[in-house]
Amino acid sequence: MKRRTFLQSLPAAALLPAPLFAASRREGGSDQVATGVFELRVYHAAPGKLGELEARFRDHTIRIFERHGMKSLAYWTPLDEPEKSSTLIYILQHPSREAATVNWKSFQDDPEWKSVKEKSEANGKLVEKVDSTYMVVTEFSPPLR
Repeated sequence: MKRRTFLQSLPAAALLPAPLFAASRREGGSDQVATGVFELRVYHAAPGKLGELEARFRDHTIRIFERHGMKSLAYWTPLDEPEKSSTLIYILQHPSREAATVNWKSFQDDPEWKSVKEKSEANGKLVEKVDSTYMVVTEFSPPLR
């Protein structure tokens, strides 16, 4: 399934659980949208490497993201093949698009991240391809309950 087809098939409500969606809204009214941006990332794991990729996120990456101002909102894996065994999907929240650029640069330059990445890829790369889409919540998005 192509990424565009996959994303179009997802209802907006599927991307953020209710508490996270609520946190993305400004106080003072449900019609006002947060000024931050959300980054949808789809990782296409190398064959047989999804478990190792998930372990790297679980054990290291999420904590390092936090240190660099990258707020993890949720992580998913597809239910059906062929994506089930090779795809990790997640959403990050950044204060702005500019902050996202700075956050990613500082993350990639982090000595701990470099060490974790090198050790986790000792037997080959874990990721073949990464798709990234920056998004903002629309003013007509229904509140999730």
